Amino acid sequence: MHTNKSSLLYISLLFVIPILFVGCTQLKTPVESPKVIDTDKKMDEAEITTETMVHPEDWAIIKPLPLDPAIEAQIDELLPKLTLEQKVGQVIQADNGSITPEELKKYRLGSILSGGNSAPGPLSYADSKTWLAKADEYYNASIDPEGVEVAIPYIWGIDAVHGHTNLRGAIVFPHNIGLGAMHNPDLIEKIASVTAHELTVSGHDWTFAPTLAVPQDLRWGRSYEGFSEDAAIVKSYADRIVYGLQGHVGSSDFMGDGHVISSAKHFLGDGATENGVDQGDAKISEKELRDIHAAGYYSAIPAGVQTVMASFSSWEGRKLHGDKELLTDVLKGRMGFNGFVVGDWNGHGQVPGCTNTDCAASLNSGLDMYMAPDSWKGLYESTLQHVKDGTIPMTRLDDAVRRILRVKIASGIFTKGAPSTRKNAGDENLLGLPKNRAIARQAVRESMVLLKNNGGVLPLDASKTIMVIGDGADNIAKISGGWTLSWQGTGHTNDEFPNSQTVLDGIKKAVNTAGGKVIFSANGDSNEAADVVIAIYGEDPYAEFQGDLENLDFVPNGFDTNTLDKFRSKGIPVVSVFLSGRPLWVNPEINKSDAFVAAWLPGSEGGGISDLLFKRDPSYEFTGSLSFAWPNNAVVSPDLATRESTKLFELGYGLNYQNEVIIDQLSEDSGLENTEVVSTGVFFNKGAAVAPWNLGLKTGDLNKQIGSFPTSVGGLLVSKTDHTAQEDALRMNWTLPDYDQLLISAASPSNMSRQTNGAMELTFFAKSFKTNDATVKIGMCSEDATCDKTLDIKIVANEWREYRISLSCFASLGVDMSKISSAFMITAGEGADIGLSQIRLESDIDAKPGCSGM
Repeated sequence: MHTNKSSLLYISLLFVIPILFVGCTQLKTPVESPKVIDTDKKMDEAEITTETMVHPEDWAIIKPLPLDPAIEAQIDELLPKLTLEQKVGQVIQADNGSITPEELKKYRLGSILSGGNSAPGPLSYADSKTWLAKADEYYNASIDPEGVEVAIPYIWGIDAVHGHTNLRGAIVFPHNIGLGAMHNPDLIEKIASVTAHELTVSGHDWTFAPTLAVPQDLRWGRSYEGFSEDAAIVKSYADRIVYGLQGHVGSSDFMGDGHVISSAKHFLGDGATENGVDQGDAKISEKELRDIHAAGYYSAIPAGVQTVMASFSSWEGRKLHGDKELLTDVLKGRMGFNGFVVGDWNGHGQVPGCTNTDCAASLNSGLDMYMAPDSWKGLYESTLQHVKDGTIPMTRLDDAVRRILRVKIASGIFTKGAPSTRKNAGDENLLGLPKNRAIARQAVRESMVLLKNNGGVLPLDASKTIMVIGDGADNIAKISGGWTLSWQGTGHTNDEFPNSQTVLDGIKKAVNTAGGKVIFSANGDSNEAADVVIAIYGEDPYAEFQGDLENLDFVPNGFDTNTLDKFRSKGIPVVSVFLSGRPLWVNPEINKSDAFVAAWLPGSEGGGISDLLFKRDPSYEFTGSLSFAWPNNAVVSPDLATRESTKLFELGYGLNYQNEVIIDQLSEDSGLENTEVVSTGVFFNKGAAVAPWNLGLKTGDLNKQIGSFPTSVGGLLVSKTDHTAQEDALRMNWTLPDYDQLLISAASPSNMSRQTNGAMELTFFAKSFKTNDATVKIGMCSEDATCDKTLDIKIVANEWREYRISLSCFASLGVDMSKISSAFMITAGEGADIGLSQIRLESDIDAKPGCSGM
């Protein structure tokens, strides 16, 4: 699910996590969280606060789809034959990077998933043969009858959210935000059908799609996974995607060849979290939760969606993974959902009173299958014990297993045979079929929104000399965004995208066909004469959590947009093609452009952009319109009226070639000048601790705050030294074998659960001043803990190097990441002489735990 950025980028990336160190999911004075379950009580004894009480009777009733008597009879026959251990296994899903086929056979888990970076093999993605080989191993292990009366086949799920993007050669469709701008449910169904078709080539059974979030704050890093801020658009797409993925319930094509299980996600309200914080808290009324954020489910459930994924987030302080009223009373009761509810990546561990390896509350609340990627074994043991001692009633376990078996039988998994033997399996000639690429290219055309076209610059004359600039022109990874080949989608080259076309290649084909000339200058430093300039630039790829922003100011990254002024000063028209996962404040860039196109994240058919820039067919026209309003200010106000007054382009705005709309000079006041920017992801920088963090020393029971330098405690001497600037680093010299500590601590503990689950890393620069390497102990300390859970890190001699430690490494040691009192602790033995600087949290490019620091 889950490159190393510059120091400026890590600050800009991480200060976006608002008020990180006063509780990540409750950013203001929190509503008292309901006690969803006391592990010593049954679920019906849970205490719910009056202020956040759900009223199921106010939710519209969906008549449940009729159950298939033959399937129910088969379940009735199977259930008594399953051992208790098998039943517990069925309700747990592990990541393929954390479980072997032998373990799958032993524990009889119900499902395997592949996170964004956990494909079999050395890469974050794989070819179909590699996928199928592993799929067969798991399948054969799951149906091995040894030791059981009946064996249940597993199902393999993956996030194919804009095409099967972890399969080499598969089509990468535009992200949902672009598809929402199409306003074309028929095309959405075709896209889902192609995605399902390509999933069957690699042997996958299940995709975690569609996303039915209705994002209300564009600072959310998952905004591009939402089709629109308008619930009506989301609802109009939901059923059509389900049909495309699964087929139509009751028809011969339902779950037949070329179809896969779908999952509506994330239930519920993930698009409404306060300040757009991923995994945050939606502080909204029940009416808004019901009428806006549940809209897509009122379309997907009647269409027969087989699974629903619970949200990481909370509603009014209530973690959705532990909310019985919403998961059971509303979703399964009023909304008639008779498939199964799957969790999100260790989301159960965020329920109050739970951990990743122990959470009876989630199952009792209505979760049917835990997504426990790396925690599955401990969770299996604790869940088994909870059933044995009655904390989890057998009736609840049987209901969950029944729902899982219902979906598995309906999917045909019991009769399909090994993945490699199924129709389409391994036939890579079926990937990127011309007819399917044409669907993707049509989606690119229909998703583009023309925001400005002063003087009718578009369409361009392809017979002219066209200069193409910008870092997005020849970069498929950039135009595809996150969830592409890897979780964050970064660091990939064009040769990793067979069956694809860059924007540059699409332009070249159009211009060469018309007899024109293309000049390509990525950074725009060419002085060659040109008739027009096309600039392709925008956001770099990102995915959930790591894409959260503090404001909507577009900060140019791989391309300096000031370069556009050079061409306009020469009278050369400039056309900007803006790549982004959300509307951003780009008034300066719009002012520098004669025409400005919101291209979103178009995916692997970059040629679709040239289709409209040059109107390559008489029938082509800009038909896309905004499914999210475009901001006229970088500051997102919590006040709805203020937000309404700062819209540059309204929902539904979009020009065509004929519109004679002149966009005058826009204000370039971002609104940020008087706002306070807090870099909450930085603990120590420029020689000082960053508030609310403080430097301190500890020897034995003695604690000492550092007020000035040099200073000492016990045998630890601390002074200033230079790293990149004068006295911007610390120098620590241990003169005694007492392992005295330097700590960076805060008065109040901080909840870093989200950061741990979001694949963040504790990052710092260090060097040994001695001629030999030095081993130090690095820790993060829970509240009231002794700070003795540490990792040994080797610091290289005579050279400043960056060291990165996954937060999950500390969690694995038993550190309570929800109550971090010291974000950094370092200690060493006698003789160690260490320099230290720039201590902060950073994104992990591969989301694979690295505990050595290297």
